[in-house]
Amino acid sequence: MPKIAIIGTTTWGVTLGRVLAHKRGLQVRLWARTEQEAIHLRKNGYNPTLPHDVALPPRLSISSSLSDVLAGGQVVILAVPSQTMRQNVKLLAPYLDESMLVISAAKGLEIDSGKRMSQVIVEEIRPGFRPNICILSGPNLSQEIIGDLPAASVVAAEEDSIARKAQKLLNTSNFCVYTNTDIIGVELGGALKNVIALGAGIADGLGWGDNAKAAFMTRGLTEMTALGVALGANPLTFSGLAGLGDLIATCASPLSRNHYVGMELTKGRSLEEITESMDCVAEGVSTTVAAWNLAQKLGLEMPITERIYQMLYEGADLRKTAVGLIAAEAKHELAGRKWRLASLFRRQKRS
Repeated sequence: MPKIAIIGTTTWGVTLGRVLAHKRGLQVRLWARTEQEAIHLRKNGYNPTLPHDVALPPRLSISSSLSDVLAGGQVVILAVPSQTMRQNVKLLAPYLDESMLVISAAKGLEIDSGKRMSQVIVEEIRPGFRPNICILSGPNLSQEIIGDLPAASVVAAEEDSIARKAQKLLNTSNFCVYTNTDIIGVELGGALKNVIALGAGIADGLGWGDNAKAAFMTRGLTEMTALGVALGANPLTFSGLAGLGDLIATCASPLSRNHYVGMELTKGRSLEEITESMDCVAEGVSTTVAAWNLAQKLGLEMPITERIYQMLYEGADLRKTAVGLIAAEAKHELAGRKWRLASLFRRQKRS
């Protein structure tokens, strides 16, 4: 019987644990950081961000012993905030063997280095693990999935055979998992859409309407794709589940944490006050810094990211700065400083 270890009692970690534990033929273990937390989850069957009537299946084992959770496992899923990914990988690295698949379910960039989660993971474990690193991403709002509503996701690995191996384990009747080999694109899609979702929340909070929001989301997707292509991603990945799919869900749903932060900012609340009042992490807050730093390093024009950065961290006037989210200097919609999208478009058109 395949054994899956899930690191992290985040909303997404608990959700994945519940979904996979219901799948016949899997043994699923969830690691809690403290015994007190493990006891609480075993007793109450939920964490504070999930509906109280959601029961965790008896087949989901919860333990504070990392060695017990990882023993004999074929897969380890890292469902932790992106800013704690490195320290968590350091903790579990001694218990890994090179037959294990290591799946990141985090959607963010490391704030200091700007690195993707697969890059962080490979730096902290033995080089032989690199082919076994996978990324899980897509339009996956936990509150819907844990309520047994249907959803789809994508798992990416450098080798298609590894992605298909992970797909086989993760796929369920209500959670359809597709495969991809563009790790860069899948990771960046999941991370960067959180930045755009902050802006979508601001747009909704200001009452801009659906026309402006649609324009903003589309321009945001183009900006995400431009950075992705500059970093080596396939532009088509951003039209898939990890790009457009996740962007739609995160920008449109009131269940989105990043959309919530944007909405609350328009009420005059400070970023610190909002984030401290939340039970979960809004990844877009730190990813905005990492993405803006990457854009500066690459000399890449990212006007939406720049304006969101200004509003979050430079005290820019929210209403005045927000206008620039879609009202940047108009030109060809695929053109921008050091963007490669227009040239790709022209090349495909000629062929």
